Amino acid sequence: MQIGTLIAAFLTLCIFSFLYKDNPFYKFAEHLLVGMSVGYILVIAFNTTVTPKLINPIFQEGKIVYIIPGILGLFMFARFLPKYVWLSRISIALIIGAGAGVAIPATIQAKILAQMQATMIDFATVDGIIIFVAVATTLAYFFFSKEHKGWFGATARVGTWFLMIFFGATFGYTIMSRISLLIGRMQFLLGDFLHVIK
Repeated sequence: MQIGTLIAAFLTLCIFSFLYKDNPFYKFAEHLLVGMSVGYILVIAFNTTVTPKLINPIFQEGKIVYIIPGILGLFMFARFLPKYVWLSRISIALIIGAGAGVAIPATIQAKILAQMQATMIDFATVDGIIIFVAVATTLAYFFFSKEHKGWFGATARVGTWFLMIFFGATFGYTIMSRISLLIGRMQFLLGDFLHVIK
């Protein structure tokens, strides 16, 4: 049996030990996962972002202007120095401003216009009618300027049924994905580690 399989089985059992109660084995595995993840992300970020987009352009391609974003990036570390914390605000302001400028049009396109387009479909199909009714009644439920009484209250109640169907489907999908992860771990423990199943 390989040492990697033994380590993976030990860490899996450490995580499963939380089912009994919080214990040092679980905390060890949890801290190891967080530490390894942060270390891995830092190395990947350095190799895929800092090196090709900052170091190589400055030192290999001679693009001196790239020093400016490099300095702004270093300003972010001024958060750790109370005397120079104001420098980090410059970088944060640029990141938020540029990020908002890029994210707002993309968000409007993806989350508003695309959703509106998805509901504006052919009413000749049953699916189209159901989607229209679901969207209209759900919006009625979230319209709080009018009291939910009479026909409007009935419409809002239909919207709550569609919301419950959505939440139930989402919850079921989440449970299904977690069960899938559990099955994968059990197959590893019983197959690769204990060789009880093939």
